[in-house]
Amino acid sequence: MSQDRRSGFAVALSRRRFIAGGACVPLAFGSSKASRAGLPAIRFGLTPVFLNNDIQLLDALKLYLEAATGHSVDLVTRRTYQEVTSLLVSGQLDAAWICGYPYIQYRDDLELVAIPAWNGKPYYQSYLIVAADRDAETVLDLRGDIHAFSDPDSNSGFLVTRTLMFEHGLDPETFFRKTLFTYGHRNVIRAVASSLAQSGSVDGYVWEVMLELEPALVSQTRVLRRSKWLGFPPIATSRKMAGTEKALALQEALVDMGSSPQGRKVLDLLRLTGFEMPQEKAFEGIAGMVARLRGVL
Repeated sequence: MSQDRRSGFAVALSRRRFIAGGACVPLAFGSSKASRAGLPAIRFGLTPVFLNNDIQLLDALKLYLEAATGHSVDLVTRRTYQEVTSLLVSGQLDAAWICGYPYIQYRDDLELVAIPAWNGKPYYQSYLIVAADRDAETVLDLRGDIHAFSDPDSNSGFLVTRTLMFEHGLDPETFFRKTLFTYGHRNVIRAVASSLAQSGSVDGYVWEVMLELEPALVSQTRVLRRSKWLGFPPIATSRKMAGTEKALALQEALVDMGSSPQGRKVLDLLRLTGFEMPQEKAFEGIAGMVARLRGVL
């Protein structure tokens, strides 16, 4: 987002907060139907970067966003990053929780809305995982593996490992015996834990949260390598939607999520500490990898 556009976005958001604060009307969760009367629905896309499709989590997210924005909210889920990104770029979604890799790929068509904060920072890592009892120390020890990637448009589940191999002069098509896409970070972990794959590329945030939630499964794997810290998968909107009332309402709801009981419930379910305002610099590392691999992918 350019400095001018970012400033305009922030000024408009501040104006919304001033008006809401000046009116001294508290947000009443659970009684949002009246406030949504006549307002268009917000179509919010979720990719496999989302931790899971747990009904409790989706219901809590929808309830919070509807109450906080005053709009009804349609949560739109798809199997692949490409499907959701295409809907977003074409204007069929108002916003979506995507990945840093497709954001960089479509940077000219998208604007950041907010960035999740995990452990207080808008960054995460990609993990290269293997079976817990495997004798392997570096990526070179994975030659001949069946390797599980998450999605061809995933930063942590594909781009990071592909860049690592490029830097070692390796071609995954010949280095690995076979590669497969599981279309879900949880599925990468399951594939390695069950020996369907001998190694995998996975979102470190998902691995760490699943270690807490499903220790019996995740403890069957171990982290062989952690990447440098990279921009956490962001919430983005299309350029045509940036600065609109719906985009601003969604941004305000996300950034203020920790200030209400319902919002804190959603954050607890996601194991996040909050959402922050857009930070382009967080994605410089991903942009650098895309530039190095230009012409290879």
